Formats: sequence, structure tokens, C-alpha cells
Amino acid sequence: MAAFTLCSRSSVEVEALLAARAEFIIIDMREVILYPGEDGKWVVECPSLPGCVSEGSTREEAIKNIKEAIEGYVLALQEDGLPVPEERFEAMIVAV
Repeated sequence: MAAFTLCSRSSVEVEALLAARAEFIIIDMREVILYPGEDGKWVVECPSLPGCVSEGSTREEAIKNIKEAIEGYVLALQEDGLPVPEERFEAMIVAV
């Protein structure tokens, strides 16, 4: 239904709608490492953002929490005028 609504709008209206929704579009992806902690909770870290660590009682809760932690971390850097580290995505598993 939304596609039909957009088609009936002018290109200026569509551009305005997209600009207004731009804040909801995911523009950043981060690698995270998830592992069981010693206390039975799940620990999750974002290696590209030093010190950005969270946890949760379940894997899903830990992922939700790290997303919030990453958003807060990046926002704090931006508010302080500091550069946001780029993601590296160079993870691998090594057999020993």
C-alpha cells in the first residue's frame, strides 16, 4: 500500500519523505563478538570501539544491549567532536 501512496506523490514530496526517514535507516554496521560469561550471562564486545562491552541474560538481550551501547558510544564521540573509528571486519576463526 505504501508503494502506491509514494507513486502518487511528486518527486519533491518523495525526497522530503525519504529525508525525514533517513534518521531511521541503518547506516553503520559493527562486528561484535558474543560469548558466554563466567556468571552465566552472555557478554558481547565491539572490537572497533575500544571498551564498548555489554551483556545480557540471553543472546538476544546481549545483542539488544550492545546495539544501544554502540549507539551511545558513537553519539558521545560525535558530541565531543572526536572521530568515530571505522569498522574493520577482519575476524577469523583459527584452529589450534
